[in-house]
Amino acid sequence: MDDKTILNRISELVDEEHKLRADAQAHEAGTEGEASERLRALEESLDQCWDLLRRRRAARETHGDPDAQGERPKPEVERYLQ
Repeated sequence: MDDKTILNRISELVDEEHKLRADAQAHEAGTEGEASERLRALEESLDQCWDLLRRRRAARETHGDPDAQGERPKPEVERYLQ
């Protein structure tokens, strides 16, 4: 996966997140539990994408191979401190 593909995926996820939040505010999101669960999954996927993009950029800056970077598991990415 190249940087452009990752950025496109981030954009898709953000668009879906914004739509879900707007629908939830308009009370059109279906059950509250389903919307909350999907939002959580979107946030985790976004965290994974941003992590991968950052690591690819860091590898490139240090003359490493950005293509050698793979997506980390969600539990690993979610434990990072902000």
